[in-house]
Amino acid sequence: MPDVLSHPPLRARDWNQFLHLRMPEAWKRFLLAIVGLALALGAAIFSRVSRESGDLWATLILASMALLLAGIVGLTTVPYLARRVAIPRVRDVFDYDVTRIGMVFCTAAILIGIAALNTGNNLLYFIVATMLAAMLVSGLASARTLRELELDVRLPDHVFAGKPVSARILLRNLRRWIPCFSVRVIPPKARKPRKQWCWESQTFSFPPGRSRDRQWLHLPDRCLRRVAQPAGLPSILEDAAYFPYLGGKSELCADLTLRFARRGRYQQDSFGLCTRFPFAFLTKTRYIPLKRELTVYPSVDPTDEVLEALPLITGEFVSFVRGRGYDLYRIRDYMPEDSARHVDWKATAKSGSPKVREFTREDERKLRIVFDNPAPQLLSADAYEHAVALAASLAWHFNTEDAELSFAAPDYHGESGVYGFLEYLATVEPKTSKSIIDELRPSEEYNMIVTARARGTIPTAIWSCSYVLFMEDHV
Repeated sequence: MPDVLSHPPLRARDWNQFLHLRMPEAWKRFLLAIVGLALALGAAIFSRVSRESGDLWATLILASMALLLAGIVGLTTVPYLARRVAIPRVRDVFDYDVTRIGMVFCTAAILIGIAALNTGNNLLYFIVATMLAAMLVSGLASARTLRELELDVRLPDHVFAGKPVSARILLRNLRRWIPCFSVRVIPPKARKPRKQWCWESQTFSFPPGRSRDRQWLHLPDRCLRRVAQPAGLPSILEDAAYFPYLGGKSELCADLTLRFARRGRYQQDSFGLCTRFPFAFLTKTRYIPLKRELTVYPSVDPTDEVLEALPLITGEFVSFVRGRGYDLYRIRDYMPEDSARHVDWKATAKSGSPKVREFTREDERKLRIVFDNPAPQLLSADAYEHAVALAASLAWHFNTEDAELSFAAPDYHGESGVYGFLEYLATVEPKTSKSIIDELRPSEEYNMIVTARARGTIPTAIWSCSYVLFMEDHV
């Protein structure tokens, strides 16, 4: 049996390493706080003894030490421990809204309590205690219902303005045995626009009250004003999803129909779980941080203008790409460079002269949609939105045709796919920039141009291989 006393004693450095390895930082600070408060209490007691004995300096020194030790503990240890307790509980913070039933119930409890105090009736005291216990049980039960719930919101990949889409909300109960009742998933409350003080550039003029040409002095100046901050992106969820019952370790889903009236980006940073269970005295809401973003494309429903222009566009497009292929374009006279295998013998026999078949070149049906973004204030807001929807409708229509699509627009660097162009149109705004038409060059692509430029400003080389839709014609 080894001799325990033969081991060397534990040195101070080894003891510090042991504390560092075995004891968490929170416990270290807690023990140091206890020691500091104990010393502060001892100093306060001895200062009282010194004051009673008449020693003024000892009383002053000991009282100062007590205050200093208590202040050090309060500034160093208490905030650290409070943060460690508060951070895990951030998700358990609730908002309370008193319902009408709760207001009536509280008013009745107050009136019965006043009557019990005035009459001294034990039955009234019993009724008041029962009502207060019901309120306490309601608060505890609703808080327990909203804890340990996990939320997931699934949104569609492609959304078009004006068209209904389905979104799915999944709610999971992470508890094994305890179910939850009457839970709703709601959007967060709309926040009022906040105002912030900021400096704005102005001009100091003297004397004031006169016209600018009659004033003597004009100096640059700055003024401090309270300006409202720009509102954030609109929220995604507008309606609520209701889950009447969710058992332990189970999952339920609810499908919502979403409809967005305008194109653009929509964002939501949090979703609320609220309940009135069990007595509907309070509406208790727990907000879960869950960020979701959605891009709503412009409407692609063909308008009357698009339906009227499509036959003309299709005819010019087919004429532009006629050649050898599989779709018959026309029967024409034989030319020396034509191949003999394309001779139409029936048409030749009927007409008495050689005829050949001309086909459209499917492998060269290249179409380019061009959106020439106008400058601000050049068009009204409704006319601009109509032009964006026109470009989106054309892109969506020809995407279903046997054509190779490409897209061009100012500051557009997206993919050649139609969804990349629709995402650009979803967030585009009027901007002062160089016209995209001036950057186009003649190519094998047939251009479909949506522009606000005047008719005489389109280059002839581009006009010959393009179909131009002027925005002012479709307002």
